[in-house]
Amino acid sequence: MLPITLFLGFFQAAGLAKSDRLLAAKAFDSASSLLSRAESVVVFTGAGMSKESGIPTFRDALEGLWENFCPEDLATPEAFERDPQRVRDFYEYRREFVRKAKPNAGHLAIAAMESIFPEVIVVTQNVDCLHEAAGSTNVIGLHGEILSNCCNRGCPGTQPGSMTTCPTCGSDSLRPNVVWFGEPLDPILMKRARICVSCASALLVVGTSGAVYPAAGLVDIAVEKGIPFIEINPNKSPFSDHAKLFIPSTAAVALPEIVSRVGREIEALE
Repeated sequence: MLPITLFLGFFQAAGLAKSDRLLAAKAFDSASSLLSRAESVVVFTGAGMSKESGIPTFRDALEGLWENFCPEDLATPEAFERDPQRVRDFYEYRREFVRKAKPNAGHLAIAAMESIFPEVIVVTQNVDCLHEAAGSTNVIGLHGEILSNCCNRGCPGTQPGSMTTCPTCGSDSLRPNVVWFGEPLDPILMKRARICVSCASALLVVGTSGAVYPAAGLVDIAVEKGIPFIEINPNKSPFSDHAKLFIPSTAAVALPEIVSRVGREIEALE
C-alpha cells in the first residue's frame, strides 16, 4: 500500500486558509485513526524537537565565536585531548541554552500519551532531557546527557557538569557526557531501542533528519517489519516516502492535536 502523504505546508495554529485548516484536520484525524488501536507506541525524536524549545542544533550552534570551527575541532575525543578547555567552553555555551529551555507542547503531548496507551517508549537523539522534564517516564537517550560529565579515559559513572577532575582516576579528564563524532553508541541502549521498535504497534518519528546512523536505522527496522509509522517533520527526510503518514509540521503544532484526537477516539471505542 502506498504511503498516505499529505503535504500541508508548514502550518501554524493561526492564519491558515480554510482549505489548509481542513487538510490539517484530515491529517490529524488520519494519524489518530492509525494510533488509536495501538498497544505499544515508540516515539523517535531528533534535534527538531528541541529546536522548538530554543535549543540550537549542533550545526546551528556553530555561529558567532564558533563559526570557524568544525565538528572535528569541538566534538571528538581527539579534539578534547588537543584542547580540553576549548571543548568545555563550547559545551558550556550549548549548556546555557539547555538550562534555559523548557519542554514545548510537543514534549508535553508525548508525556500525555502515557495516560492513553498501555506502553509508550521514547527513543531520542537529543541530550537535553526535556522529555523527562515533560513527564515521560520511559526514555532511551541514545546520545547521552549534556548537563553531566563523564571521564574521557573510560572511568565508570557520571559527574556534575561543573566538575573537571575525575574522582576515580584523578585526572583532569571529565568531558560532556554525550556521544561524539566517531564514537559508538552504547550497545545496551541500542539493543533495547531496536527491541522496542521491533515489538511496537506503531512508531512516531518526530523532528529528525534521518541522517545520523546508527540511530536512524531504527526506522529501517520498522520499514522491514511492516510496522506503520507516522513522520512529523517540517521537511521531508529519507524516511518520508516509507511513512504511512507524513505530516510536514513541527511537534509543538501537530502532536497536541493528534494526541487529543486519539484520546477522544479511544474514549468513543470504550
